[in-house]
Amino acid sequence: MWRRIIFFFAPVLLTAQSIATNPDVLGAERVFDAWIRAQIAYRELPGVAIGVVSNQELVWAKGFGFADVDKHLPMTPETRFRMASHSKLFTATAIMQLRDQGKVRLDDPVSKYLPWFNPKPAQPDDPPITIEELLTHSSGLSREAGSHWVDFKFPDAAEVRAYIAQTQAIYSPEVRWKYSNLALTIAGLVVEAVSGEPYAVYVQRHIFDPLGMTASSVDKPVPELAVGYGRRMPDGSRMRFPFIDAKAMGPATGITSNVDDMAKFVALQFRIGPVGGAQILSTSALREMHRVRMLENDWTRGNAIGFAVSREKEKLYVGHGGSYPGYKTQTLIQLDDKVGVIVLTNGDDSSPSDMAQHLMQIVGAAVAKASAASGKSAIAWDPAWSRLAGTYRSANGDTAVVELNQQLVMFDPTGANPERQNRLVPIGNGQFRLDAPSGGSPVGEVVRFVSQPNGTLRMYVGGSYSDRVEP
Repeated sequence: MWRRIIFFFAPVLLTAQSIATNPDVLGAERVFDAWIRAQIAYRELPGVAIGVVSNQELVWAKGFGFADVDKHLPMTPETRFRMASHSKLFTATAIMQLRDQGKVRLDDPVSKYLPWFNPKPAQPDDPPITIEELLTHSSGLSREAGSHWVDFKFPDAAEVRAYIAQTQAIYSPEVRWKYSNLALTIAGLVVEAVSGEPYAVYVQRHIFDPLGMTASSVDKPVPELAVGYGRRMPDGSRMRFPFIDAKAMGPATGITSNVDDMAKFVALQFRIGPVGGAQILSTSALREMHRVRMLENDWTRGNAIGFAVSREKEKLYVGHGGSYPGYKTQTLIQLDDKVGVIVLTNGDDSSPSDMAQHLMQIVGAAVAKASAASGKSAIAWDPAWSRLAGTYRSANGDTAVVELNQQLVMFDPTGANPERQNRLVPIGNGQFRLDAPSGGSPVGEVVRFVSQPNGTLRMYVGGSYSDRVEP
């Protein structure tokens, strides 16, 4: 089953042809469709549900395979999944909401709100663990709070407190990135302490309801839930998992949702504006949630506030993966392109992170291209701008302005990388804005060209200028 074009928030300006019906996007969908069907068939996977978001639009959503293999119940975008560690994103969102309200600071010690939180430090002179360190996996706490991934007996709040009382941190805070379900469990308890509401109630009232996430819940055995299956064994069989309550670890791994609802959460990441209604976080809070705070020691990945951060093919992605008995999930978001992909599966060996990468590189790339085309400046190319090309010189060096195909670019002709060009984007009144890959340049600043009394053409970039010496 498939569906397209769902809007989540405010009118979205589109060209006459919606991104969802763009021929290149439709072609990319067919490529991914053929690939994922073969993956399911040859790997004998139970089912997969996917979604692709462009800004505030769910442009493609589809289910493949089965939500229940025995009953031949088809997978759809409405099928619900245990979202596993995606739950951490909602816990981080809750903390940031409380921060927006001035009720908590990220640099506050956890013990300010949970006086019983006093694990033995890794080193005698370690500072107290902060809320930010919980959310960025830099607290140094152990990964788990017991053997719940083996016996599926997750701890309640009292058992978590007892575990903390007898545990020692593995590392000092901020020594290294160390993933911890325990840390996000503690963050959820902070939400409860500060808000005065049970975690599930808080998330429902302050996140799910305002966003219209009507299919989402915390640790409820809802009937629409896909059956969770274990990995494929040598004889072809798969374990069929029962519903497993994450209890006190719900803030780390207990949320249930589906493609449609997760698309609404992805769309939130692209919005700006004051808090109110579906805008459940301030613009500054969203920016902070996306900013890298802690890197893995080899600098290949790391964490923002709640979000995992990775770099692939020169692009930065935020998102999260999830693993719960019978379910594997992955969300990948490219903030610059305002494109997000969602992959939810009900098989332990599905590898949704690989699927999400392919979905992003095939369909996401086509969506980004179509979106860029529809969002291009309404200012048409003026042939008179061709006369602005040439070499400009100042005491600081030379700048070459070159006309491409109805596009002006600039670069340092004396440098070693002429392929790294900055674009001049027209903004009206004969002025341009500098679009550059590096923040070291005057990126975002106005570029203008002014004829001088002696006939020389002068180019102003921000507060500096240079004169043309060669047309």
